[in-house]
Amino acid sequence: MSDEKKEPWLNLLALTTVVLAVCATLATFKGGGHSTRAVLSQSQASDQWAYYQAKGIKGNLYELEALRLKRELQLAPKAAVPLLEQSLADVEKKTAKYEGEKAEIQKEARRFEAVKTEAQGHGTAFGLAGIFLQIAILLSSIAALLKQKPVYYLGLAVGLVGLVYFINGFFLFLPA
Repeated sequence: MSDEKKEPWLNLLALTTVVLAVCATLATFKGGGHSTRAVLSQSQASDQWAYYQAKGIKGNLYELEALRLKRELQLAPKAAVPLLEQSLADVEKKTAKYEGEKAEIQKEARRFEAVKTEAQGHGTAFGLAGIFLQIAILLSSIAALLKQKPVYYLGLAVGLVGLVYFINGFFLFLPA
């Protein structure tokens, strides 16, 4: 066997490739978690909007009942007026109750939508990081096989972009 002298930059190449691979793995893991969170939040927001619509339909039924009672009040004999007024007051209370509930449901739905949007931002950043890191690993592998420093430097540059996106996945400092 021949004693071939190993070039020192190949040790650095091996070390940077391992770091890039670890970051790529973490980016994939974190991106998947954020994607799951986005899907769950979207589902929860959809559920809240369906609940909002159901409350709206019920509230609308009470509004129609209030209109009917008002019309009946106009045509009712005096003896029936107190009972109709009481019924109208009850119906208007329920209508107001549904409007209040709808406002709370809407607020909760918008909160879930905000969580979804944020999770999508993190997921996108981690996804881009994974892409750039995988390309950098590929370039590093090619550089090792061909023992070409320029290819290694190109891999480092692409890896640096990947690392920036990886860090951005945590903090979202880059515009979307």
